[in-house]
Amino acid sequence: MSKDAPNKAATATEPACPVSPLGNLAIPPPSHFSHLYKPNSDGNTVVLGIEGSANKCGVGILCYNPKDETYQTLSNPRKTYVSPKGCGFLPKETAWHHQAHVVALVRAALDEAYPGEPSPERYLSGIAFTLGPGMGGPLKSCAMAARTLSLIWKLPLIAVNHCIAHIEMGRVATSASDPVVLYVSGGNTQVIAYSDGRYRIFGETIDIAVGNCLDRFARVVGLSNDPSPGYNIELEARKHTAENQLKFVELPYVVKGMDVSFSGLLTFIEDMTKKKTFVGDGPRENDDQLTTADLCYSLQETIFAMLIEITERTMAHCGQNSVLIVGGVGCNKRLQGMMADMVVDRGGTLCAMDHRYCIDNGAMIAQAGIFGLQYGSNDMVV
Repeated sequence: MSKDAPNKAATATEPACPVSPLGNLAIPPPSHFSHLYKPNSDGNTVVLGIEGSANKCGVGILCYNPKDETYQTLSNPRKTYVSPKGCGFLPKETAWHHQAHVVALVRAALDEAYPGEPSPERYLSGIAFTLGPGMGGPLKSCAMAARTLSLIWKLPLIAVNHCIAHIEMGRVATSASDPVVLYVSGGNTQVIAYSDGRYRIFGETIDIAVGNCLDRFARVVGLSNDPSPGYNIELEARKHTAENQLKFVELPYVVKGMDVSFSGLLTFIEDMTKKKTFVGDGPRENDDQLTTADLCYSLQETIFAMLIEITERTMAHCGQNSVLIVGGVGCNKRLQGMMADMVVDRGGTLCAMDHRYCIDNGAMIAQAGIFGLQYGSNDMVV
């Protein structure tokens, strides 16, 4: 099954993002790296990015305009492989999905970026793809597509780190200069900050990622994978209102210094679903009983509090007053709300995005790819 099928609806409607708030080093003239890339006939640098590290296959086209000194997403279609209820997505089936849809996504992205143009590839300066980390089969499928386009169109091929792409896309989209980054997804849980010339990890999970914890619990309680198990947990937790308060269950709260652990917490809450007091969708007949919504609410509150604690410690250590949340779990409204409360109390600002750029997408790969070309990163051009 697939979601987010490409169609005529615009996938990129945001205004251009100025370069100046980012605080990056000045962009060298393209002539300095003429051996790597060339701007198009309009003088713009345009990169097509292909993302396929997990169950989402996305193609994004991003443009740098030197006259306005802005970055703008021209198109960003994607398709999601939705596995059957109760199952995770496996590498082989996910790779087949990406192989079946990547060509159509490239066409959709080019058609949206340059409507009516018979040869839109002539505007491109490079092709970027996700090198890793991620699932081997899906990554290989999209890398083959990117290399094929690079050879056919005689364009440089740029290998992009998936984690860095999330961060750089977030910085551009939110105009964040030097934030503490909370990177939360199905495969990653890290608190990152830029220090001494590179991104450094100040805290992380010591076992499973937060998104993996949410996804696995969603399968245990029978929630759908459509559009994503984590989002369906969020919907269950939203049933907690002033008029209809859910029951909060105290769960293991495992913060070890700057790191967190979710595996024991997951085992603990999974065991609760096997007890007679668990009544699924309910309703509760007495105070001892627990519903799916109760457990989803308790799980969210506990793991998000853990993440905010280590993020606040990193802010204090680095002397930063802004936080950027990236990754698929980053579009969770409750996580954003809890983080905003903490950041505001410290006199800082929260930089957050919605599903368009938090969830894996091609535009973020294109954004990192443009940076790689513009700053002459020979290691990224393969």
